[in-house]
Amino acid sequence: MSTPAPAPAKSYKKLVVTQLSSDFRKVVQVQNATVPALKPNQALIKNRFLGINASDINYTAGHYLPGVKPPFDAGFEAVGYVEAVGSQVKNLKPGMAVACSSYGAFSEYMIADARSLIPLDACAAHMVSLMVSGLTASIALEQVGDLKKGEVVVVTAAAGGTGQFAVQLAKRAGCHVVGTCSADDKVEFLKKIGCDRVINYKKESVDQVLAKEYPKGVNVVYESVGGEMFTTCVKHLARFGRVIVIGFISGYKDQSGWDKSKTGNGNLRGLDKLPLPVQLLRNSSSIRGFFLNDYTHLWRPHLQLLNKLVKEGKLLPGVDPTEFRGLEAVFDAVDFMYAGKNIGKVVVELPDASVSHPGTWNPVQTAAPKSKL
Repeated sequence: MSTPAPAPAKSYKKLVVTQLSSDFRKVVQVQNATVPALKPNQALIKNRFLGINASDINYTAGHYLPGVKPPFDAGFEAVGYVEAVGSQVKNLKPGMAVACSSYGAFSEYMIADARSLIPLDACAAHMVSLMVSGLTASIALEQVGDLKKGEVVVVTAAAGGTGQFAVQLAKRAGCHVVGTCSADDKVEFLKKIGCDRVINYKKESVDQVLAKEYPKGVNVVYESVGGEMFTTCVKHLARFGRVIVIGFISGYKDQSGWDKSKTGNGNLRGLDKLPLPVQLLRNSSSIRGFFLNDYTHLWRPHLQLLNKLVKEGKLLPGVDPTEFRGLEAVFDAVDFMYAGKNIGKVVVELPDASVSHPGTWNPVQTAAPKSKL
């Protein structure tokens, strides 16, 4: 039986959204707080690594919690250690490494319902990479993508936090993978993780490459960019092709992606000037949305699978090697990601010399997985 452990009466820092906007640096503030008493079903987590996601600014703009009013805590992804548990918590003990994907993660400490925490065998930066980014790719490709061996899969923003997983998992499914990116170092990274054709859209036209090299069209698109990239991909869908929309980062900062006058009238036109419904109808193709929070029942089994593949050297959980330390570094980390500089997941470390479990910083590897993908 667990012994009730009252939360320590200590202060800590957290990031708080003070007004609704996609301008993260403008509307988010560092504030001090005091750890409250734990409820019987709760656990106190000392965060060690925070995950940066493109959708962090959608959250600060209020898109994920309809009707939400500031102030509210920012972030939704962290890995850390259990520091204390409530009287009814049976499966967690102080010192255990856990992952938490819940609102308010940009904080030195978190209190969470113990049932929402996922025990880990290690507290490391790459475990953050497996959470939102890895789970999105793994579950979306399985549940929505309906991948078949031999299909052509396009992954946009392929060198990013979730794109890197989509590339590798599609290869494991026996698909031919085309990845888009914006820089030569990203091209090299994608080649190392098994991407069959890499398109640096700063140097090549995605539209022209797909038309010339894939004249029969592509079967699946794992799409996170939106805008022109989205319409290009729709244009090149093969018969029965599927677009998995996991995001539209090009429309996040200026909020154009949420503008109903531009995207909600059912008459969005592609590069070939045909209305979107016509483009889908003529190929029996489809666009399928994916939001990770609708698949919480699959988080644990998919995380276990991803972690197993990492341990076996069959999956690379890339973490960008740029180090961001301390809660205040979250601002720079968000800017870094939106500047398109990252290769792999952007992670912020919360160092603490007093913690008995320091955690492991594991930046992006330079070699591909040992086993052939």
